[in-house]
Amino acid sequence: MDAEVTLTVDGTAHRLTVDTRTTLLDALRERLGNTSPKKGCDHGQCGACTVLLDGKRALSCLALAVAHDGAEIITADGLAADGELHPVQQAFLDRDAFQCGYCTPGQICSAVGVLDEVRRGWPSHAGPDLTADPELSHDEVAERMSGNLCRCGAYVNIVPAVQQAGGGQA
Repeated sequence: MDAEVTLTVDGTAHRLTVDTRTTLLDALRERLGNTSPKKGCDHGQCGACTVLLDGKRALSCLALAVAHDGAEIITADGLAADGELHPVQQAFLDRDAFQCGYCTPGQICSAVGVLDEVRRGWPSHAGPDLTADPELSHDEVAERMSGNLCRCGAYVNIVPAVQQAGGGQA
């Protein structure tokens, strides 16, 4: 069965007819040609497909496109404004927080989501006090980014990049 959906991706609205079983990841990559989110595990376990969905980080391989009709989707490609890199993108460059680059778009989108969660005061398992404002400690960032895997092992540089972008300790 097919359904019509409108997805606003990186600021541009797209009207699509999709099979109701089409994931958001497949709609982005196969229908819209946006290869920023990567297909890694296709089971929500690696984070390579992470995008910002209505302002929150989401695994696009687990989201059905029809469930997000009218959604605002930002990929790593859509973070840069007016030719300037997003602070997270710049921090990843500054800190050499990537190797092969396959997971990088998902890592960057997740990091943007992490920084927003911290700004909102959302607690995590790493925080000793659930009522205190979270700090961008190494453990806090590592815990929040734990859903994004890097097979090259660039974690030693990813955590400081997220801290740098958030203005925290690095």
